[in-house]
Amino acid sequence: MIVRKLQDAEKSSRKIESTGFDSTRLLLKNDNMGFSFHITTIYRGAELHLHYQNHLESVYCISGKGEVETLDDGKVYPIEPGTIYILDKHDKHILRGFEEMKMACVFNPPLHGNEKHNAEGAYELTGDEVSD
Repeated sequence: MIVRKLQDAEKSSRKIESTGFDSTRLLLKNDNMGFSFHITTIYRGAELHLHYQNHLESVYCISGKGEVETLDDGKVYPIEPGTIYILDKHDKHILRGFEEMKMACVFNPPLHGNEKHNAEGAYELTGDEVSD
């Protein structure tokens, strides 16, 4: 069994900070579950251009408000607590935070731990593993 506390992980190398957001990675590739699980904070006013070419992602909004826009068709979907959006086709998208948003995110394949977005808004399939 694996047991971790968010408040402990936020004080460790499991917390990754980047422009417009931070992500605390509670479950990673080396946990051997086949997916990774993160609690991500999208900052108020953030506009993130993302394209997860190497991963599928599901995102559940815990708190805050914003929107996600799919660039292939220009559709805009409001995000508020209780909303889930699923990037099942490696969708190129823009995520906007109107307020600070807390999001629960699942990635398949799992992240190693220290990945940050590349120039295209994707995570690479390799990275350094986080062990704490």
